[in-house]
Amino acid sequence: MARKVIISCAITGSIHTPSMSPHLPVTPDQIAQAAIGAAEAGAAVVHLHARDPQTGKPSQDPALYMQFLPRIKAACSAIINITTGGGLGMSIDDRIAPALAAQPELASLNMGSFNFNISGAARALKEPSQDWEKTYLAGTRDLIMSNTFTQIESVVERLGATGTRFEFECYDVGHLYNLAHFADSGLIRPPFFVQCIFGITGAIGADPENLMHMKATADRLFGRDYLLSVLGAGRAQFPLVTMGAILGGNVRVGLEDNLYIGKGRLATSNAEQVAKIRRILDELGLEAATPDEARAMLGTKGADHVGF
Repeated sequence: MARKVIISCAITGSIHTPSMSPHLPVTPDQIAQAAIGAAEAGAAVVHLHARDPQTGKPSQDPALYMQFLPRIKAACSAIINITTGGGLGMSIDDRIAPALAAQPELASLNMGSFNFNISGAARALKEPSQDWEKTYLAGTRDLIMSNTFTQIESVVERLGATGTRFEFECYDVGHLYNLAHFADSGLIRPPFFVQCIFGITGAIGADPENLMHMKATADRLFGRDYLLSVLGAGRAQFPLVTMGAILGGNVRVGLEDNLYIGKGRLATSNAEQVAKIRRILDELGLEAATPDEARAMLGTKGADHVGF
């Protein structure tokens, strides 16, 4: 029997701006359609951010989330994963507000503070459509993404009380040790869904050797108690997630992480990226997990127990 691989799709995120691609979902309607399309293409998990529908700026207004969450749930069976990273520079209370309101099956959780520098993306903005775009990107040269031990513990306790489980986002090796600290304390329980993220300036680079090191470290710390998933930013997306799948892990694609489907070719949708990684998995003799198979693998509470 072919090994099952969970495909996650990050639909819009907070990194890219609308001027970078006409295909980036911005409005609640666009986000809903994009998530449903990704699920239909084979994504078992859809990772969601919201945006101001007028400007495209990242927003953690729970009311915006409620404009697309019920639609996605009604139209597909994918596991809904809500960000607690939010938008750059937001407070921790703002970042977790949508997940507290929606009580999803999954929520992302950054496992440490680090420099989060995406200012280089501003060079791609020849003619920004919104005044905030260049300022937002350039400001990340002086940005620390704050995820202190107190903040992490607070998120785990407050969201965990609703039955939400976590996608633990690890941007560097030290974040794996932070996760092990909380596991050893008994605050979190396995299976741990560990999303290893490569290629953000200020965090671990998108090199194959780094993926090998992150996996070896996670294997040593968590043994059989975790599921590896791999995220490669930008051009590293497909090579690195393919390597992760070969190493026994799961994969994440989507326009949050990479706007392209190939060299110099913008992806026209999240579904296009999901379809591509699904073809690659098929060629490797691997099989995309269904949402219900992913629920069993991750130990989530089920779609009937969310708050939307």
